[in-house]
Amino acid sequence: MSSTFLGNEKEETKPSLKPEYFKNRELSWMDFNDRVLEEARNKDNPLLERINFLGITQSNVDEFFMVRVASLHKLIAASIKTTDSSGQTPEKQLDAINQKEHRAVEKRYSTYWRSLLPLLEKKNIFIKEVKDLNAQQYEFVRRYFSDELYPIITPMADDTNRPFPFIANDSLNIAVRLKDKEDGKHYYATLRVPNNFKRLVKLPKADNSLVLLEDIIKEFVSSFFDGYEVKEAAIFRVTRDMDLDVAERDTSDFLRSVQKQLKDREHGKAVRLEIEKSMGEKLRSRLFDKLKVKKNEIYEISGPIDLTFLKKLAGAVKGHEKMRYAPIKGYVDPDLALSSDIFANIRQRDYLVQHPYDSFDTVLNFICKAAHDDKVLAIKMTLYRVSGNSPIIKYLGQAAQAGKQVTVLVEVKARFDEENNVHWAKTLEQMGCHVIYGLKGLKTHTKITLVIRRDEDGIRRYIHLGTGNYNDVTAHFYTDMGLFTSRRDLGVDATNLFNMLSGYSRPPYFRQLRISPKHIREFINQKIDNEIEIAKTGRKAEIHMKMNSLSDPEIIGKLYEASHAGVKIHLIVRGICCLRTDIPGISDNIEVHSIVGRLLEHSRIYYFYNNGNQDVYLSSADMMKRNLNRRVETLFPILQPDLKERVLHIYDIMWNDNVKTRVLHNDVYSMVDRRGKKALNSQEYFIHQVQEKERELKQKEDEDRDPDVFEVMRKEDNDLTLEEKKDTDE
Repeated sequence: MSSTFLGNEKEETKPSLKPEYFKNRELSWMDFNDRVLEEARNKDNPLLERINFLGITQSNVDEFFMVRVASLHKLIAASIKTTDSSGQTPEKQLDAINQKEHRAVEKRYSTYWRSLLPLLEKKNIFIKEVKDLNAQQYEFVRRYFSDELYPIITPMADDTNRPFPFIANDSLNIAVRLKDKEDGKHYYATLRVPNNFKRLVKLPKADNSLVLLEDIIKEFVSSFFDGYEVKEAAIFRVTRDMDLDVAERDTSDFLRSVQKQLKDREHGKAVRLEIEKSMGEKLRSRLFDKLKVKKNEIYEISGPIDLTFLKKLAGAVKGHEKMRYAPIKGYVDPDLALSSDIFANIRQRDYLVQHPYDSFDTVLNFICKAAHDDKVLAIKMTLYRVSGNSPIIKYLGQAAQAGKQVTVLVEVKARFDEENNVHWAKTLEQMGCHVIYGLKGLKTHTKITLVIRRDEDGIRRYIHLGTGNYNDVTAHFYTDMGLFTSRRDLGVDATNLFNMLSGYSRPPYFRQLRISPKHIREFINQKIDNEIEIAKTGRKAEIHMKMNSLSDPEIIGKLYEASHAGVKIHLIVRGICCLRTDIPGISDNIEVHSIVGRLLEHSRIYYFYNNGNQDVYLSSADMMKRNLNRRVETLFPILQPDLKERVLHIYDIMWNDNVKTRVLHNDVYSMVDRRGKKALNSQEYFIHQVQEKERELKQKEDEDRDPDVFEVMRKEDNDLTLEEKKDTDE
């Protein structure tokens, strides 16, 4: 028996878990963001998409500081000294994060200056500095400043009479040091770069030459200070604690409580300060003092502060289609088309959709049909994140106005979508829907729609269950899966779930659905235990899981136990993974892959071999403590044999991806060694699969329209000689 395990015989199959067996959650997330940065550095990706990836790394890390780093600041302020599963205190975690992020900043800006900008210029796309403009371009930006910007910008003085202005989260600002031309005294002021203007300003007579808005303002900043000499002007940005901390006490107006918190959080503590590297010592000292940031929370930036503007670059330049990904046209199964009898089709069989390869229109069609079908009596739905112009909201409103019973749980605590969701909750209420604003102490993250319809033989329930949000915009670039079914046991479970969400019901059990908090954890543990017992008998035992994040210590411990017992475990984890591989006697049988590509992998799949029964489940939940303990989530089975086979095929393709997959070795990710192997990019594989289905569908539609013509074409094709066929192919 290895010394890494407990000594008594009763517990010898269980690893004694040590801090070194776990990766810190925050540092693991930063590793994920570095994998996204690798896509910006990958020469095989189209150039404008590489630019976009660099912008994504910036927006990712901004949100990380606003939420995760801010949470650590709160723990430190509360004098919390307890450690996470990796053995680190909040203070130690914060120090490690800042050290790692300083290196990441250097890597991002090295990618920008040394790699991407020169490549753009070779393609005649220029992000110019004002000093490099020709006379005509300079006159254009001067007039643009004078006519458009000068009237709306307000300089804010900072002296004994006027306190240092409030610096809003994520806003770009210009710190200015002035000298009075009369008395020679020095003064300070701040200007906010307006965020209601495009940051990339197009230059005239040069389709793809641009200049940054803040550079224009800096060039003419002296216009705001008559009688003063501008000694220095430098850009800076503050990141604040933006985590919404809604009081979970009973309240007669929960919505108002959320709205108040939205206002309050704008004044959260500063957790990061970014400054131009060239900023002088006097301006630096003043900002450090006023914003109360520590030395390691200050980031000197060699380039444009806030690279998120790069996500807009592809839309700002003309042409260059080959420098972008070709658009994905999602497939719509004819049985789920708006023109079909969707409910009759779902009554006959289950349907599985894989977005974005299968169009999200299938989901919109289902809800639209329910809204306008006279036989539909009620619609019940959960909404976590929806788009800014959601057709789903429109359909639900139309259903309510048509006299149907419409109940919608809108999770107003969905991070950074709170304001959007408050708006939609009010809109739905105004349209006659019954709206639930979420549950006390929990976020409702499950994705479920229940349609109750009076069929010829009585009341029947039709259900959609998904792994991702009901968001028609993100559905174009998030990979997710969904199930349409009218199975009675799932329908009863769905009804009981909504009764729980809207009332005081506590169903004694669910037939097919597993619900968190509590029950998904219990179920996953039971399924792992079952594989452990099977492995102990020497039979084949396997677990395959795909998720966004794996951080729950209990689940990780259970996977270690299964690995030690001989269970073969394959994990596809896109983001955070606190589990370590290659630990002798602990994780020998665990292999972890991470796929980072053009689409964001978001689906969750849980598979257990179970003596050849091959149990397959999809879920809205990751294996994270928050999902298992503090959220309402659903895990649901795939029961129809052909759909089960399809999910297994999808997982198998992703597992064998050797283009966009990184393999985890202990806590370091490396690309797959492809020598001697045929390249397989799983996302491109599924895109090609959709294109083939589209071609087959079009051919079938054409044949249905004119079968005689196609019969002649087939006959002519069959009559061709082999040599003629060769000529035709060429």
